[in-house]
Amino acid sequence: MASDGHFGVTNSSTGNEGILIGDKVYSEVFLAIDNSLIPEERLSTTPSMSDGLDLHNETDLRILGCELIQSAGILLRLPQVAMATGQVLFHRFFYSKSFVKHSFEIVAMACVNLASKIEEAPRRVRDVINVFHHLRLLRGKRTPTPLILDQNYINTKNQVIKAERRVLKELGFCVHVKHPHKIIVMYLQVLECEKNQTLVQTAWNYMNDTLRTNVFVRFQVETIACACIYLAARALQIPLPTKPHWFMLFGATEDEIKEISITTLKLYTRKKPNYDLLEKEVEKRKVSLQEAKLKAKGLNPDGTPALSTLGGFSPGSKPCSPRENKTDEKSPNSQNLKAVKKEPDDRQQSSRSPHNGLRKESKRSRSVSRTPSRTRSRSRSRTPRRQSNDACELINY
Repeated sequence: MASDGHFGVTNSSTGNEGILIGDKVYSEVFLAIDNSLIPEERLSTTPSMSDGLDLHNETDLRILGCELIQSAGILLRLPQVAMATGQVLFHRFFYSKSFVKHSFEIVAMACVNLASKIEEAPRRVRDVINVFHHLRLLRGKRTPTPLILDQNYINTKNQVIKAERRVLKELGFCVHVKHPHKIIVMYLQVLECEKNQTLVQTAWNYMNDTLRTNVFVRFQVETIACACIYLAARALQIPLPTKPHWFMLFGATEDEIKEISITTLKLYTRKKPNYDLLEKEVEKRKVSLQEAKLKAKGLNPDGTPALSTLGGFSPGSKPCSPRENKTDEKSPNSQNLKAVKKEPDDRQQSSRSPHNGLRKESKRSRSVSRTPSRTRSRSRSRTPRRQSNDACELINY
């Protein structure tokens, strides 16, 4: 099986090349409950921690989400197996996604709706939303009122449906959950303690409390069942075989039993999670994450461009007087207009050239409107004729 916990087995003995997925070659697909266990490297750095949420707040959000699923399941009259499935799906999803980017209450609604379908006890989305609305009012110590079917209800319903699809996508549609309820009874029968109803009920209670922790995504259900029996026997002071330890018969180790027991007992020493404080903390992290994204794009929090990204925008780079600004900033349109205006001057210079002679200049001067300049140009053009006539008179004289 693949070492990263995803479903897939490489069969090298058959000689088939298989299918290349990423950097691994798979020849067949193998689905089992073992694949749903999360490796240790993914438990140390969760997506919520990567977004700035600390471990304590993330644990409180997991506990609060599972409590909401349990309370909603009781009001919806779901079987305990469906509520347990919803809590396990909730834990699995938030080891792939962040609490900062996804509303844990919407995801909890989606997990309840999906778990009711998986365990063949379906409930309407409207009933699920009504129950969570009722719990929200009770949490705020307000009088429960019916949910109004307005646009907010329609938006919430669409969000729950989309969240259910997202949960299925992230889990790869592998939503099977194996529960230790029957396993606890079977192990107590082997230990000849099944007639002790108090022991059975106490072990079940520990198992239901364990659902609020992450042990169901870390250990096998057989090991969890042994840990619940171990805690119940110690609480009721019922001796169990120790030489050898009875849980070794079922494949569990002493270290795993201690780890599960300590994780479960820590629930009873933690303070009750504060919904309002957790919501403010998540909103704070969401805002800081959004600001970091805008900063990476070179934008201010309000969406305007940052000053550092605009070259020459500082006041020190402005010229001293507006005249210098006008001379420096010449638009290409003004340069084109100047080039067009210069064309008549070039034509005048070409007409004044010696190749054209004086007649073209006089003709051009006549074409101008009747002004004093026209008379001057005519007088200048006639001066050579007068000089020639005077010379002829002197010779005749």
